[in-house]
Amino acid sequence: MHIDLPRASRISLARVSFVALGLALSGSAFAQSPPMPPSALPAPTVAKPVDPNAIVARVDGTPITESDLAVAQEDPALSLPNTEEAQKRGILIGYVIDLKLGAKAAEAAKLGDTPEFQKRLAYLRDKLLVDEYLERETKKATSPEAARALYDETVKDMKPEDEVRARHILVTSEDEAKKVETRVKGGEDFAKVAADVSSDPGSKSEGGELGFFTKDRMVGPFAEAAFAMKPGEISQPVKSQFGWHVIQTEERRTKPVPPFDEMKEQIDQYLTRKAQQDVVLALRQNGKVQRMDQPTTATVPAPKP
Repeated sequence: MHIDLPRASRISLARVSFVALGLALSGSAFAQSPPMPPSALPAPTVAKPVDPNAIVARVDGTPITESDLAVAQEDPALSLPNTEEAQKRGILIGYVIDLKLGAKAAEAAKLGDTPEFQKRLAYLRDKLLVDEYLERETKKATSPEAARALYDETVKDMKPEDEVRARHILVTSEDEAKKVETRVKGGEDFAKVAADVSSDPGSKSEGGELGFFTKDRMVGPFAEAAFAMKPGEISQPVKSQFGWHVIQTEERRTKPVPPFDEMKEQIDQYLTRKAQQDVVLALRQNGKVQRMDQPTTATVPAPKP
């Protein structure tokens, strides 16, 4: 259920340079401003609704509106984490201004008329349209009702599972395991002995700690021994395909069926990705596609007897 299909974005060097320049300029301006004493800090204000048509700047007479800023703010290059909102807004407005100036210069140089640019423009237009189409279609499949229905279907046959938390010490021979058993049952700290002699690299540094696990996650002989003991008990040497184990069961619990709220994020991700895949498969099925790089499969007549 973890098939990430992020909305990728091509970030040009020019765009990154504009953002970096905005950061540098605004950073220097902020650095020159002396810190305000607490008494001079403005009182917090309630945010007012933003008018998308409000004009925030003009470039050679062309207005830049709040809706233009909202579109630019979706650009991953302008996420600007750990930046104060006032500084972030200043950088965003400066970036859109630079973008308009640069685009106007490129238009004057007729760069938009070249076949190469038109190809790239067509590609980016197709990509944006597909992103919007997928987003619209997947919203239909990711309703709260669909999420709840998938959860109910998934958990209807699930039952609470027994789990144990255990440590183990792994060695190569039965004689070594018996020596380990003598040491830990004689009072030596299990974790220290594990760190000293265990050959399991995954748990050795953790004192043999394996955490909680269900019976089906461990090999048969190991699981049988771990689940047969009470908390605090130590096993006799147990042989498995990995070697010889001495096991200490530390805790037992019953793992409940996970509640809906715990699984909701995973369910939403699954529904979104499945919906995206279904949309793409439907488009392929209904479209007439010819692959010129692949030979056409021809029917070869059977040879006559």
